[in-house]
Amino acid sequence: MPATLPALAVGERIQEPLLVLEVELRGGEAPHTILTLGNRTGRLATAPFWSSDQPKIAGIARGDVVQVIGEVGTYRDRRQLAVTSIRVLPQDSVDWHTLLPSVGEITPFWEALDRWRREIRAPRLRETLALFYEDPQFRSRYEQCPASLSGHHAMLGGLLKHTAEVAAVGRVIARIAGADQELLLTGVLLHDVGKVEAYTWERGFQVTEDGALVGHVVLGAMMLDRRVAAAPQPPCTATELRILHHLILSHHGELAFGAPVKPMTLEAEVLHYADNASAKAASMAQALTDPEHFVGEAVLSQRGIWQLDKRQVYRGTSDWGRGDLTTER
Repeated sequence: MPATLPALAVGERIQEPLLVLEVELRGGEAPHTILTLGNRTGRLATAPFWSSDQPKIAGIARGDVVQVIGEVGTYRDRRQLAVTSIRVLPQDSVDWHTLLPSVGEITPFWEALDRWRREIRAPRLRETLALFYEDPQFRSRYEQCPASLSGHHAMLGGLLKHTAEVAAVGRVIARIAGADQELLLTGVLLHDVGKVEAYTWERGFQVTEDGALVGHVVLGAMMLDRRVAAAPQPPCTATELRILHHLILSHHGELAFGAPVKPMTLEAEVLHYADNASAKAASMAQALTDPEHFVGEAVLSQRGIWQLDKRQVYRGTSDWGRGDLTTER
């Protein structure tokens, strides 16, 4: 079993393979390098490698699997791994999939999404979705893809889980708001398809060249165009295609957050808020369980969390009298 990195206490030693997630070169009066190492349980930054230590990490790059020996220490209330030995392992010596976080079993997410998709009665919506979701190669990539590189649902299968969450939330809001529920679900299933071209998860989560230059939002609209154009018969009209484009292009809500346009339809508005609800709730849940955000037993995080708009988080809890009910029995 791999070491549970987030739970390692100061003074604990570690000796096992880890994935190099980041290589950060810092300048200044005392130049140094910090590596971020990880496995499927989490990540941990190393103590600085100073100038005299550089031979120890020469040639190590992001995506390498390294055999590490070290001890957990602390600096300014943050844990760090003081590395005593580190060496790159041959690429085929370790299954890197075992070193990346994963949602685990994905079957329930597919079952829910495919069931909801089969319930769509509008033939042109069904046929348009089939261009993606009846394609085994697309499904294979979609079920592995992370939903982000280091933010919400940053794990193998994260995109599929995020999509199921957005669909569950969006369907409820659409019903309450009187939106077209079938169109909303179609937007949910299309809104992030561009991530399969924007991200790569070979030996760690990284952005592709297309992802960097174009971004997943626009890539998704382009993918829809290509599949519609390649279909033997057009699955939807030109106007309908524009409506689907708008759902994809506006789902981030604001231009400042990567949306080329703001939502202009009821379904686009619902999709945006359902997408945001899934992302922010996942980021909050992750932040509350990450010991790096808290000093000792503190209930308030020591600093703001970037995934949550730099808000601090609070982990105080109560059983609200449930324990008293058990005692009364």
